[in-house]
Order: sequence, then C-alpha cells, then structure tokens
Amino acid sequence: MTPLRTIAGRVECETDVKKSRFVAVVDRAATEAEARDVLAAARKADPAAGHHCSAFIVDSSAGDPLADPKQQRIERSNDDGEPSGTAGMPMLDVLRGQHLTNVVAVVSRYFGGTKLGTGGLARAYSGAVTEALTGATFLARERREIMTLELDHAEVGRVESELRGHGVLVVGTSYGTRAVLTVAVSDAESAAALVASLTAGRAIPVLDGHMYVENSE
Repeated sequence: MTPLRTIAGRVECETDVKKSRFVAVVDRAATEAEARDVLAAARKADPAAGHHCSAFIVDSSAGDPLADPKQQRIERSNDDGEPSGTAGMPMLDVLRGQHLTNVVAVVSRYFGGTKLGTGGLARAYSGAVTEALTGATFLARERREIMTLELDHAEVGRVESELRGHGVLVVGTSYGTRAVLTVAVSDAESAAALVASLTAGRAIPVLDGHMYVENSE
C-alpha cells in the first residue's frame, strides 16, 4: 500500500480559464469540522464568487497521535451548484492521486461569461488544485507502534537518552511508584530487543496502540 502523506501548511493559487477565475486553497484539516471551517472561511473571503467547490480527506486517528486507530477515514466532495461531477470529485481525485490525507481543498469560481462544458470544468477545478499543490511542502506519514515500559526512577533518564540516541521517539514519561516511559517505534520486535539490552531484561515493553509521525519527504 502506498504510504500516505499530508501538507505542511496552507497553499493558495489563482488560475484563469476563458476569463473565469478560479481561486484555490488547500489546507490541513484533521477532522471533518476543521475541513468545513476552511470552506466557511473561503466563502467569507470570496463572497462574490458564484461557486465554492470543495473536497477533503480526513482520518481522525491520524490527526490525533493518541486517538482511537479504528476511526473511519472520511472523504467528501461538493460541486456547490456546478454540474454534477464536474468540480468536487475531480478535486477529490487530485487529493487521492497525491496520496494525501488530513487535507481540504476549496476552489472558488468567478464566472467569466464563457461556458466551459463539463470536461472543461473538470479540468479547470482539478487543475486549480494541482497548481496550488505545486507550492506545498509534503510530509510523509509513518505509522509507529506505541510501547510503554516501566522503569526504576534511577534509570529512566539513562534509558530515555539511549533510546533517543537510537532514533526512538519518546512520547512521554509519567512518574508513580515506578516511572512509565511511552515510546513510538517503527519495529516493535527490534525495539523490544533494544530495551532488553539497555535494562538487562528488567523492563518488558507493552504494546499500546499506534500513532502517526510526520516527516519531511
């Protein structure tokens, strides 16, 4: 399966097709509510536009590193008055084709007086999103397994430092009768072996779900 990616931040562009103006915005959105907020902002920013077509893909479990991994991936598109299938779906196809998630695209159109036809509209809306994405910084999203391990207070600092030195992401540490270290790893089996080596087998890592880490491509 092709790894998913997202964008680092908002990108915009403006294109003209036969005197019709298309203003495209592509932004991050971790939830459906955030995606709809971006659409509402676009409507407010361009109130004179005749159409505000949109598409988004969100995965709530990816938006929150500690969220329920069973949350459903949501894909939506809207033609906002354009002929059915000529705007929102072509935009959504661009997002899919770029293997993006947690992202929303809105294209606001100002009619220039010349009808573009269904094919022309589809090309114009998808082209506007594609053009906007040429200015994006993409982030690869890597799934990592979450592991917890109990340690004596006296050794938690050393173990944490050693794990970081081996590229392990330390999510957090809590302190009670013993310290509990939460880490995110790419390979649970190798990480367990590393922990065993660092603690002489005293700490037994426990798998506790997964999270996603974003890194520059």
